Amino acid sequence: MRIGLYPGTFDPITLGHVDIIERAMALVDRLVIGVAINRDKSPLFSLEERVEMVKIECARITARAGGEIIVHPFENLLIDCARDVGASVIVRGLRAVADFEYEFQMVGMNRALDASIETVFMMADARRQAIASKLVKEIARLDGDVSKFVTEDVNTKLIAKYAGKD
Repeated sequence: MRIGLYPGTFDPITLGHVDIIERAMALVDRLVIGVAINRDKSPLFSLEERVEMVKIECARITARAGGEIIVHPFENLLIDCARDVGASVIVRGLRAVADFEYEFQMVGMNRALDASIETVFMMADARRQAIASKLVKEIARLDGDVSKFVTEDVNTKLIAKYAGKD
C-alpha cells in the first residue's frame, strides 16, 4: 500500500490545500493529512479546530472521489511523522518559486535523515496559486471577502473568529 503524507498547519485549510489533497489522492492508496503543531507560529485556530476543519473537507473529498484520507496531528519532525504513519511519500504543494527554495532545503535535510522517503512536489492549480492561509487570515481580519479562497464552512469559522476583535 502506498501511503502519502501531506503536512501543513492548515490555519485554515484553503481551496489550494483542497486542490492538492484531491490530486495527491491519485498518487497514493492512503493519504495522511499531517496537521502540524508548530510552536513557532501563533495559529489563529486551535489544533482541535484545524483538525476538525480538515476532517470536514476531507470527508467531502472522499464522498466525491473515494479513497482513504486520515487526519493526523503531529509535533515531531516531519520525517519521524512520515515513519510513524508508514508514509513512503511526502506530498508538498508549491505556489511559487519562493516556496521552492525553502522546500528544496527541507528535502535535502529529510533525505539526509531518511533517504527511503521521497518528496513529491505538486504545483498549485493556476487558479489557486495566490492562495495562502496567511493572506486569507489577513483579508478576513480586515473584513474582506475570502469566499473565493476557502469553503463556506471555513469562511463562516473565519468570520466568527474575527467577530468582535479590534
